Parts: sequence; C-alpha cells; structure tokens
Amino acid sequence: MSFSNTPRPETLKSLADVKLTPFWLDDPNKPEPVSALTEKITADLVVVGAGFTGLWTALQAKQADPNRDVVLLEAGETAIGASGRNGGFVASSLTHSFNNGMNRWPKEMPRLVDLGHKNLDGIEATIKQFNIDCDFLRSGEINVATEEYQVDELRKEAEESAAVGEHIQFLDQVQIRARVNSPTYLAGIIDPSVAMVNPARFAWGLRSACLQLGVRLFETTQVSALEERRESILIKTQYGMVESKQVALATNAFPPLLKRLSFYMVPVYDYVLMTEPLSRPQREAIGWQGREGVGDGGNQFHYYRTTEDGRILWGGYDAIYYRNNGVAPQLENHPASFSRLAEHFFQTFPQLTGLRFTHAWGGVIDTCSRYTAFWGKAYGGKVAYAMGYTGLGVGASRFGAQVMLDLLDNKKTERTELQMVKSKPFPFPPEPFRSPIINFTRWSLDQADQNAGKRNLWLKTLDALGLGFDS
Repeated sequence: MSFSNTPRPETLKSLADVKLTPFWLDDPNKPEPVSALTEKITADLVVVGAGFTGLWTALQAKQADPNRDVVLLEAGETAIGASGRNGGFVASSLTHSFNNGMNRWPKEMPRLVDLGHKNLDGIEATIKQFNIDCDFLRSGEINVATEEYQVDELRKEAEESAAVGEHIQFLDQVQIRARVNSPTYLAGIIDPSVAMVNPARFAWGLRSACLQLGVRLFETTQVSALEERRESILIKTQYGMVESKQVALATNAFPPLLKRLSFYMVPVYDYVLMTEPLSRPQREAIGWQGREGVGDGGNQFHYYRTTEDGRILWGGYDAIYYRNNGVAPQLENHPASFSRLAEHFFQTFPQLTGLRFTHAWGGVIDTCSRYTAFWGKAYGGKVAYAMGYTGLGVGASRFGAQVMLDLLDNKKTERTELQMVKSKPFPFPPEPFRSPIINFTRWSLDQADQNAGKRNLWLKTLDALGLGFDS
C-alpha cells in the first residue's frame, strides 16, 4: 500500500498529550552523571564518546588487559545520543542487512554472517555476565511486504541467504498475519538472529560494567581538540586534558574531531513515537505474541516493536538531513514527522484507532554511502575511529569496537583482513552541493515508493555506482 502523508483529525488527537522526550531515557533508573574532568591526567587508552561503540571499546579493552588504564570521556551523559534514542533492534548483521552485504562483499558474506552470529552471542553473554537488566529478548525480526513487488524480493532474500548461513524463513500472507495482524501485510520474512533490547538500560548496564572493571569515566566532558605528541596524543577538554598512548573515537554523528571524516559521514535525523500500553482487547486485535521486531519493505521504511510493558514503538520513514551537517537539540522536535508517523501507524493498525502516543523524539544517525560501519587510523596509528553504522549500530558496535582495538594494537586478525574493514565508503560532496543532492535523492525514493518501487534514472545511477540509498 501507499501510505498517505496527510494526517486525519483523529490522528492528530493521538498526539495531544505527547512528551517530547525519548521514552527510554524517561526512566527513574537512569544513573546520576559522574563529574567532569578538571585536571590533567594520563592514560593508556582514551575513548571519546560513551555510546555503544565507546562503551564496548572501553569494556573490551579492560577485559583483554585489566592493567590497561582506560579513560572514557563523554560530552553529555552516557547514552544521551543515538544509543538511548533508537528502536532497540540488536541485529546480528554487520552489513546493514543481508542484501547490502551481498551487493558489496559477496565473497566475504559467509564469514561476515558467521562473525555477526558470534557477535550477537557475545552480546548476550556480556548481558548475562554482568547481570544487565535491559529486557534482552531474542525474538527475531520480521520484514513485511506491503506492496506486491516486495513479495518476490523477500522470497529471493530468503532463498539466497541460506547459501551463506542465514536461516531466514519466508511467510505468506496467511502466515504473516497470524503472527502480526495488519491488513497491509502481503508476505514477510523472519530473521531469528535479531534480538530486542531496552537500549538505554543496556547502555547503562555496559557503563556499570566498565566502572566495575576500573574504567575511569568522565561525563559532561566535551573534547575540543587532539594534539599529537612524540609518543602520545593530548586530548583537550573544556576544563582538563588527558595525555594518552592511544585514542579511540566513538563520536557517532556528532562533529568529528578528525575534520576529513566529515566527507564520509552525514548526520540524518530519525523520528520515533511510543504509544501508551495497549489494553488486552487491543493486544488481541493485533496478535504479535512473539514480540518480534518489524520493518516494512519500502525505500522509506518504518521499524516497530513492542516493549516489556505492552507499548508499541513506531519510528523511521523520514530521514532528514539539515544543511551544513546540522546537529542541534531543536532538530529533535519535528511535528510534521510525528504527525506523518502517527498517520502511518493507524493505516497499518486501524484496529488500534483511539490509541494515544505518550512520547515523541528525534535522534541523529551517522550515515555513510555504504550504510555500514567503516574504520581507519590517524596520527601514526595512535588514533582509531569507527563510524557510519547508519542506524544498525546497537549490535554491530561491539564488532566495531573490536576492530578499533585491533587497529590500535596493530594486530592482524580475521576482522582486520576483511575487505569491509580495509575499504572506505565513497565520500559525500561538500556544501553547497551536499544538501540538494541528498534532498533530491529522498524525493526520488519517495517517488519510487509511490510507483511500485520503480527507480528513476538518478537512483539507477546511484545503484550502478554502489551508492544506492534508502531511509
């Protein structure tokens, strides 16, 4: 079906009492922030950014060598960025979907699939080891077709994925609606190698594990500059500094400390709604007993899942770029996106008409032209970075952290020998060209969604160059 972008009056009523704050962060269990750095200290490893990538980097560094002096610096509070604002999908995929991986690294896919499965197992093991209370559930993820042309695409993905070790099952219309009841569903596939999690509690649990192992954490500590010394890097903050042998940059979509990285990454804003808890009749009307994550098959797609207390998180579709790589708190509130999302929600689940939304928020995603993480080193190998997850970093960030540590320690490993790790995405053009190109691409994708998936010449050209884009 083609979603209408014009909200009805009853749709707007569902947003009447919404709180403009991330649901996950609106939690009494949120830890109190620790103090800022106010002096000069030394360290073996400094990690910049206390989101998932930074937390995994600090934790795994200490696990590998308990004597390694690790300092973690966060500009705000732990998980305040993308790590506390996402849908909580923990995918085994390291390549932002099977199809994206096959299009880019077909020969490596069996290895990448295996590494991804092991990575998800490692995440679950860490949650159990440190007794992290984050509603981790290996529920799987369903991808649904809402247009006829998408049905064959899903069937093909299920067939091809088996050859590289995935266990994706095709579901016909009867089977998919038996799992989740929406009149818009025509078919689906289910990938069992995806888990759901409360992302903020997960991040806070990793934070606690880091502190338990002796990582020194400083929050409200904005890094302003890196300065190379003979055998070290000086990390300057607003009130203090750290001299460290090594630095790992995990700053996601925020302005990079290495200026050249701004050519490879653009920040795009994603918007999310959370409903009130469903009543028993409402839950029975939609089924969805397995609590699977769900995504639909458009270029501009929605992702959604249920929570432990019976709510529905509903996000995606819009992926908005603001000129000059704009990142600012005021961009987290976008009423047009919220009302559009709400309208699409009730088109998907008309049996839930009358349900209210309690929370609405936005978050910034670090996207790159290949939609999956990339890595590199700077300052003679003393600095490493990982970025570009494009919205699937909850799971892949653990792997990304491992690669960073391999690079910093100059280790030749199975991970570092991957072409995915050795290569870089195609850079984006600078402004003033960047904004109109991105926005024209988004318009083209919308037209494709309105025209049975048929891509115009511009999108076909991007596909041919390996730059195919979706939301």
